[in-house]
Amino acid sequence: MSFKSVLNSLLFKIIVAIILGIIASQFAPEWFGRTFATFNGLFSNFLGFFIPVLIFALVAPAIAGLGRGAGKWLGITAGISYGSTILSGLVAYGLTQVLYPVMLKGQTLNTDVADIDEGALEPYFEVLMPAPFEVMTALLLSFCVGVAMTTVKSDNLYTLSKEFEGVVIKVIWGFVIPLLPIYIFGIFLTLGMNGNIGTVIVAFAKVLLLSVVMTLVYLVFQYLVAGAIAGKNPFTAMKNMAPAYFTALGTSSSAATIPVSLDSALKNGISKPVAGFVIPLCATIHLSGSMMKLTLYAFAIVFMAPGMEGDLGKALSFILLLGIMMIAAPGVPGGAVMVAVGLLQSNMGFDDSMVALMIAAYIAIDSVGTAANVTGDGAIAMIVDRFARNMIDGIDSESEAKAADGEVATA
Repeated sequence: MSFKSVLNSLLFKIIVAIILGIIASQFAPEWFGRTFATFNGLFSNFLGFFIPVLIFALVAPAIAGLGRGAGKWLGITAGISYGSTILSGLVAYGLTQVLYPVMLKGQTLNTDVADIDEGALEPYFEVLMPAPFEVMTALLLSFCVGVAMTTVKSDNLYTLSKEFEGVVIKVIWGFVIPLLPIYIFGIFLTLGMNGNIGTVIVAFAKVLLLSVVMTLVYLVFQYLVAGAIAGKNPFTAMKNMAPAYFTALGTSSSAATIPVSLDSALKNGISKPVAGFVIPLCATIHLSGSMMKLTLYAFAIVFMAPGMEGDLGKALSFILLLGIMMIAAPGVPGGAVMVAVGLLQSNMGFDDSMVALMIAAYIAIDSVGTAANVTGDGAIAMIVDRFARNMIDGIDSESEAKAADGEVATA
């Protein structure tokens, strides 16, 4: 790869945007921060409007492209995703039982925290952009239409869906992708100017470090398994997914990272129908990184708060339910922790102050879990692609055997 191509790559632009955002936040005037806060608000609202359309445009034709096996592949992909998410939570809980008695020994939780939004930069103006339908509606609609196209011969509808997919992809690469580095710069600029990052990191420094390390360790585990099943080099596959990781690191949104994740998955040799089906689907249902962080933070609070207990039964209930509830999390920063609030209160016994601390800690490094989510999507896509190829090879072998039998009978 030439030096010029490196400079023009999305990955390089994202890294530069992150660094410049952090540096500029140290001395930028308020008007400068509010300008980018305004841009971020507009761009974020557009993403909220566009993402459901994107999901429908990509998932419906992808399901139809998989043919009669679409229903089965939906079940397989959902099962692998949920299993990966639950396993991540169980690993995190096991670590809390082994490490927290040493890491957090003698530390008592003070839940008297300030409002995390206090002093936040306000945009100059906002423009509401209501989505035509919700994300879950987009998923359900795309499933219904896609599966219907596999069972009913509908060439015209399939052609229309493919043309619609082409239009949406053009919008992605012509508008969304070029603006992503600016959006990422604005996110890190406003976070730094609001002063939220430093406060939260000081409060949860040890758990922060553990969560970052464990999301990376779990990613390596996912790709080792996927590489063994797919017969591919796991570290090369992870390298190809790096643009998706750093894009999610800046946007904190799995849904907003779908275009980059899809492109990265294709570089790993995953077939286009499988990648177009698995990546958008997993952006909503595969949340292993978020599960890792939420479990580590939640049981850190349980360990440090006087009188609270985190037994295995409570942990299993929390993890299994959270794995389902997070599917409803919107593709926006902090969505996972927002849907987890009800469980934190009802199952874990968190009071309002504990919930506020949990939200503050989670949102400060929301992007780390999101980056692990979307990068793990690539591993799941490798596994599903391998299963799909095996099925196709099996069908081809059966057809060849029948043809050979026919030739013998004719002779």
